Amino acid sequence: MLLSLDWDAFSGCRELVFDAPIWGTPDREADRVDAWRARALKRDAQATSWAALDNDFPLYPGWQAFAQYAGRPTFVAWSHAHAWAWLERFPGREVLNIDSHHDLYSLSGDSGRVRPGNWAGLGLERGLISHYTAAYPSWHAQVPVTEGYDLARTRAEVVAHLSPELLRRLTLARDLPLPPAAEVEALLLVQSPSWSSPAHDPAFASLARVLKAQVLSEPYQRLWPTGGTTLGG
Repeated sequence: MLLSLDWDAFSGCRELVFDAPIWGTPDREADRVDAWRARALKRDAQATSWAALDNDFPLYPGWQAFAQYAGRPTFVAWSHAHAWAWLERFPGREVLNIDSHHDLYSLSGDSGRVRPGNWAGLGLERGLISHYTAAYPSWHAQVPVTEGYDLARTRAEVVAHLSPELLRRLTLARDLPLPPAAEVEALLLVQSPSWSSPAHDPAFASLARVLKAQVLSEPYQRLWPTGGTTLGG
């Protein structure tokens, strides 16, 4: 099994936070940095750090448990658009993706180009993934707008976009237990900076260090108030 973690599964939001990216956001440079600064200043016009985001955008517990996979081959990227390089190293495996989004299809842009919103669906379609499980985090049960709040509703939406053959190789779940380390062949950590709070970048970087992750694309290190750079930038 391959295990993927999108950081927005833990770097989330509370209910009724109407400017949260979970309601829908593009993935442009401004959405990864400037939009987060605007959210912070909306909460505190005198803000001097990303901590102004903490009440509405908490870092939910549980991510520390991924340390159990230390020693397994681990890769890190800032976007799931870069997951293709990971899948090609381990083709045809079952994939468990812990994420706030199913990443099965995108409704805008070129549907045949690998993007953060469709990498898993294309992986299924092209044989790089044998079976795909999208596992939503437990906090989705308290936030009705999230995909993982009502799995029946979400599956009904997915059915309209995937073939019956692909649907047979798909599972949607919420709050699954992590698999034993012995069952995990390799991991992928994805930052998703358009959807994860800059206040949580240090924790993400810490997890990547613990797992000695190999870089597929440099995650962002978003320092207040200078904007966004990648760790290698």
